[in-house]
Amino acid sequence: MIRKRLLSPFQKFVKIESFSGILLFASTILALIWANSTWGDTYEAILQYKIGFVTEDFQLNKPLILWINDGLMAIFFFLIGLEIKRELLIGELNTLRKAASPLLAAVGGMSFPVVLFLLLNQNPETLRGWGIPMATDIAFSLAILTLLGKRVPLSLKVFLTAFAIVDDIGAVLVIALFYSAGIQWELIGISFILLAILFALSYRNIYALSLTIVLGIIIWVLFLKAGIHPTIAGVLLALTVPIRQKVNFREYAEQLKVIVADIQGSSAYQGRLLSYEQIAHIDNLEGWTEKVQSPLQHQEHELHGFVAYFVMPVFALANAGVAITDITALDYTLIGTISACLVAGNFLGVSIMTYLGVKLKITTLPEGVNFKQIFGVAFLAGVGFTMSIFIATLAFSGAPAIIDSAKVGILIGSIISGVLGYLILRMSAKKEEKSLKMR
Repeated sequence: MIRKRLLSPFQKFVKIESFSGILLFASTILALIWANSTWGDTYEAILQYKIGFVTEDFQLNKPLILWINDGLMAIFFFLIGLEIKRELLIGELNTLRKAASPLLAAVGGMSFPVVLFLLLNQNPETLRGWGIPMATDIAFSLAILTLLGKRVPLSLKVFLTAFAIVDDIGAVLVIALFYSAGIQWELIGISFILLAILFALSYRNIYALSLTIVLGIIIWVLFLKAGIHPTIAGVLLALTVPIRQKVNFREYAEQLKVIVADIQGSSAYQGRLLSYEQIAHIDNLEGWTEKVQSPLQHQEHELHGFVAYFVMPVFALANAGVAITDITALDYTLIGTISACLVAGNFLGVSIMTYLGVKLKITTLPEGVNFKQIFGVAFLAGVGFTMSIFIATLAFSGAPAIIDSAKVGILIGSIISGVLGYLILRMSAKKEEKSLKMR
């Protein structure tokens, strides 16, 4: 019973991410059909429609596609930041022993594809795309795992989630260090002062959502104008959200008994409305409920559905629409390189590093997991859709033909990785069931 209560939040997380993967797939198909239909010009016109304002001293006027990639995706990165902080403090990455296995897998899943890309790529114009194949899309990969149902152990889903989060940390660092240019350090200095204020408040366990939103918007604009991709502001802002509760659950439960007794003994208003006394007790209840909730956990819970069901599908709809009007304009070498790096690079990286970790007794396999299942998950690591497309748009900004080629390579590589991962996990599950029946 205790184990069930402990696992249910993760199972809910998996369920949300899995349905998000289905929405991402549907959005991708819709974008491809729309971009290559007779309404393809409308698709492009909507994405390039400028929204914002311009004054004599300041302007913030961007095409819709950039509001999605720079603005809406900042919320996605804010959620990633919350997940990273939670995992590092109380989750699967909070001790070296627990983090060792997914950490090694993630290192392999990030480094091998990059090395393979640098070996295969011979075109200096596309060299900046080395970061594209290093990212794993947690929504798509978990959606594929969920299709297998109870054929795969929950520990395998936890393993995949943990190394995908480490992968996200790596991707965030890569974007911050290598895909930002012309940095204006004075603006960054101002933004860091604002972040320092939020960190100081967090250290004292003081959190005000309204203040975080206001300062967050200012920090986002400062990052945008400073030349560092503004989605990084989302991650840093998330790290300022405190994880500690103001009161523990036992104290809350005791106070709840008192409030319930007060409500039962309060005088009722003769009508359909509450009495002032009842309103006061309810306000007291809301105050204690707010104190017992971890601000980080509450924000993560509130945003998870919005990001999974809206932000990511909208991003896919806006970015997956590759109009293939002239197939000769595509860079087939780049397409092949990215596909190979996603499939082979991630498979080799995750498999080899996990195997070495176990053989050198640095790590152990997750409970109930065998190496055949690790091989299947290693292929799923090559499903790099969301973050890979995002990095491609940054790497090849101003070169639409190369971006389209990169997107095609990402789609092909992600599909191959997903299919191979699914088939291997399904076959390993069948063999497991067969061996159990023979016993």
